[in-house]
Amino acid sequence: MLRDRECAAFTYHESGLTLLADLWPIVLLSLRVTGTALVISAVPGIVLGARLALRPVPGQRLIVLLIYTGMGLPPVVVGLAVYLFLSRSGPLGWLGWLFTPAAMVTAQTIIALPMTIGLTLTAVGAVDPNLRPQLRALGATPTQVMWAVLSEAWPGVLAAIVAAFGSIISEVGAVMLVGGNIEGQTRVLTTAIVLETRKGNFELALALGGVLLGLAFISNWLLLKLGQRR
Repeated sequence: MLRDRECAAFTYHESGLTLLADLWPIVLLSLRVTGTALVISAVPGIVLGARLALRPVPGQRLIVLLIYTGMGLPPVVVGLAVYLFLSRSGPLGWLGWLFTPAAMVTAQTIIALPMTIGLTLTAVGAVDPNLRPQLRALGATPTQVMWAVLSEAWPGVLAAIVAAFGSIISEVGAVMLVGGNIEGQTRVLTTAIVLETRKGNFELALALGGVLLGLAFISNWLLLKLGQRR
């Protein structure tokens, strides 16, 4: 009886180690892909959003309409477009990115970019319009004016980053199309959850789902703490 319990405990411990061994590569790849896409989309997205809010350009309404349309663009459509461009017969097929993390970063960047631009534009546009003339009267350059206004609009800009992160780390259709869900190469949290659920491996699927929720919570908490310090 005691030996049976020891065997059961050993089996449970061994299965736990196997679960962790399967889990960590998926988590690390998810963070690498999503983090890269977030940086690539956030930096130009914030600058472009602020630029459009501070200095309107010809055709501003059409540009804003296109940006807002991009914010609601179905991710699977983005994945299909990236797939066609990166396929062997596509114009960018020579890159050899299809079914690699680079293709997944590309798709996630396209999804996140309109969101960072649109939400930053809205946040900067909500700042007191009297601030800009005052800064110019004090001799501030256009770049200094933009950074000063961005500092005032920081909570809205932070919300843009949080929203972009949440939209791409939880995305499944686009990354599955362009990444292929290849084990050890392009399998991320969302695609692994779909696969393990289909296989009936609910233990690993639930663990992956818990990690995904935990990452979203921790990232949002860190960004909120950063906003409070600002």
